Amino acid sequence: MGVKQLFQLDGKIALITGGSRGLGLQMAEALGEMGCRLAISARKADELAEAKQHLEGLGYDVLTVVNDLSKTEQIPALVEEVVQRFGTIDILVNNAGATWSAPAEEYPDEAWHKVLGLNVDSLFFLAREVARRCMIPQNSGKIINIASVAGLRGSATNVTTIAYHTSKGAAVNFTRALASEWGKYNINVNAICPGFFPSKMSAGLLEKVGDAIIARAPLHRIGGDEDLKGVVVFLASEASRHITGQAIAVDGGVSAV
Repeated sequence: MGVKQLFQLDGKIALITGGSRGLGLQMAEALGEMGCRLAISARKADELAEAKQHLEGLGYDVLTVVNDLSKTEQIPALVEEVVQRFGTIDILVNNAGATWSAPAEEYPDEAWHKVLGLNVDSLFFLAREVARRCMIPQNSGKIINIASVAGLRGSATNVTTIAYHTSKGAAVNFTRALASEWGKYNINVNAICPGFFPSKMSAGLLEKVGDAIIARAPLHRIGGDEDLKGVVVFLASEASRHITGQAIAVDGGVSAV
């Protein structure tokens, strides 16, 4: 197989959660460009409709599913809708997530449960459902968990997102454990750990620490609109067939210094 063929995804079915905007939409664009048929889910119907129009304008086949992954009882229905439309799921991008900022000593119970529930619980319950319905029976699959460099270390002094950091650390080791268990089914499980990218979730934090992050980064910039596209295609394709259980930092080199 030639190198170009290794990266092609023609006819593959990709489910991207949180795919209506931000990093999720960028990754959906990349997978669509390489030949995937796309299913994107999110909570807000209006944002999904806008994303669908955008992706179909690029020529991609798109299904949208309104779904709140914090309500784990909705997960089987999400998978069922994708399977009914496309027949299977080959690639799962676990991208939906949340954060909440408050000092650890004052952190609300509600905030802790909200962030851990979406950022950790939904990863497992959705991966389990997709594997049982699709990937294990077909003896193949690619699961890509969107963690964060926040899961690789502690936080900066003035950053108060204890639940987010905890959840992303859990996502990294969840990736390792699941890869170890499901390798026998020819399922690759890897994580992407983005650094700072402009998004609705990161806007407030970037105002506080953005300049310091740019100054510290070896590449002296934060992430841009194209910077996750190559790595998600790589991990979704046969080019990464011998890679599993890994967490790849995409952060301009900040985690290396």
